[in-house]
Amino acid sequence: MNSFVKSDVTVVGSGSWATAIVKMLSANCDKICWFVNDRNMLQHIRKHNHNPTYLSSVSFKPEKLILTDNINRAVSSSPVIIMVTPSQYLKSALDDLAYPMDSKIVCTAIKGIVPDQNVVVGEYIHNYYMVPYNNIVVLTGPSHAEEVAMEKLTYLTLASLDKESAKRLASLIKNSYVRTVISDDIFGTEYAAVMKNIYAIGAGICVGLGYGDNFLAVFLSNSANEMKKFTDIIHPTHREINGSAYLGDLLVTGYSQFSRNRVLGTMVGKGYSVRNAIIEMTQVAEGYPAAKGIHDIAISRGIDLPIASAIYRILHEGSSPSREIINVSKVLI
Repeated sequence: MNSFVKSDVTVVGSGSWATAIVKMLSANCDKICWFVNDRNMLQHIRKHNHNPTYLSSVSFKPEKLILTDNINRAVSSSPVIIMVTPSQYLKSALDDLAYPMDSKIVCTAIKGIVPDQNVVVGEYIHNYYMVPYNNIVVLTGPSHAEEVAMEKLTYLTLASLDKESAKRLASLIKNSYVRTVISDDIFGTEYAAVMKNIYAIGAGICVGLGYGDNFLAVFLSNSANEMKKFTDIIHPTHREINGSAYLGDLLVTGYSQFSRNRVLGTMVGKGYSVRNAIIEMTQVAEGYPAAKGIHDIAISRGIDLPIASAIYRILHEGSSPSREIINVSKVLI
């Protein structure tokens, strides 16, 4: 294990956002360890220098990549670990991990709730892998992997209780088309990144039901207020909800053609069953499991979330999309 080639940073995950992050890192890093647990995908990347399934137009320089499907080698090789698996697969990705992470800087670029734990990834990494909060960094948008792949100008937020940890991550990912913002709101940014996926599903449901831009603007502005209410209770601090890490991320996910959560919602609004809509999608919509996680947290804390609760009932209790949206429309201001 100790003889494994060292790298500047390790990326755990192989989907669109992981692929985009590897592309960003390539501008600044000499060596990137990339944990890909799909053997066929790993072999394809090694041979052809691109991901065959996600963002396949992005080409990588082979001398920059250290590819592995061994999680212990991946974690041991780098001082910085970036987690980019879907939240529901995080536990299985780390199942075989025996190498300690408590001395690493661990960045979560995952926008979801860890199943059965009802915590965001940063909390999970702290609780179960003893990584100090000062070593945890949250990477959030507003961003879509597809636009990063096309080198469209993108702003990313790095949040950490330790400013130097956030700056270290920023130095790795910023380049000619990526600008970075530093924040200390580690909990608010991560919970907001989770919640915006739920509201984006709701926005898609509204579109699928035939609502127009006028209503969608009201729906999303009220969603931002609900997000602030939740994050202020979960972790009270001063935060500007109209900042790019909060409102900006919500808007890009609620309006963009690239938003898989909006796509899922649109299909449900048009009459697809939730199950069939999920089956037809080629990528994970994190807002689906997040809706249950946030609902459970809200119930346990006594937080009233009319919009998020309506989306939860549509997705997990089979409630009528049209009835739920009509009811939500009555409480919007």
